[in-house]
Amino acid sequence: MNLNSAKRKMLAGEPAIGAGVCFGSPLIAEMFALAGYDFVLVDNQHGVWDLDRCMAAFRAIRVGNSVPMARVEQNDFFAIGSVLDCGALGIVIPMVNSRQDAEAAVFSAYYPPLGGRSQGGLGTALYASDPHVMNEALFLAVQIETAEAVENAEEILSVAGIDGCWIGPADLANSLGIDLGSGPGRKQHEDNIKRVLDVCHKMGKIPGIASGRDAKRRIEAGFRFVTAIGDGSAIRESARSVLENLQSISDHHHRVQNIGEEGERL
Repeated sequence: MNLNSAKRKMLAGEPAIGAGVCFGSPLIAEMFALAGYDFVLVDNQHGVWDLDRCMAAFRAIRVGNSVPMARVEQNDFFAIGSVLDCGALGIVIPMVNSRQDAEAAVFSAYYPPLGGRSQGGLGTALYASDPHVMNEALFLAVQIETAEAVENAEEILSVAGIDGCWIGPADLANSLGIDLGSGPGRKQHEDNIKRVLDVCHKMGKIPGIASGRDAKRRIEAGFRFVTAIGDGSAIRESARSVLENLQSISDHHHRVQNIGEEGERL
């Protein structure tokens, strides 16, 4: 029995499309779930979450028939275990640069015999009490977002228990010292992303990426764990779109008014 429908889709070769939430609001997380996203990723690294709100968000995401996932603050035994105990079924680990980093993530995220996770989390009562069932349900992704991680991608993804990766394009560009405003810089960036994608295919692991507006292109390229939107970008872009539309109406009104005034003077 696999409780994680997003993981099932990805293992079947289908893309799982997700949304990221940073604002610390369980209700926003629920709205994305109700909109039909396969998973909602609660971002503890760059967001403003505490454990109480994480647990509320995970339950709200389940109400919306989506899969609750989280990015943790760091690759730490207690940070990972605490979020899983609150009810996350998927975990993204930032800044994994070596095989040792990947092994530490596995130890933190899985119950024995694969890992060393402590049993007893209250938020897991929604799913199952059997640690083997929970191990099967877990989706564990490591972030490959540095030049070092790209170089070590095959070693990282060879670790048993790592289901796949989630490329961080912005941090990867920064680590590589790439100018994304130039043609050669963009090509170097894409070459590194493609290199990780190829390693995933070679190792039989799930390729993922933080994609935003590039989501369709990334899915067509073969990525299966894709975050297509975030609460910040959704609100920002919607706010701009509404304002620009109203400003265009206002500008048109002023032009018509000016033409009318000029006609009266003639």
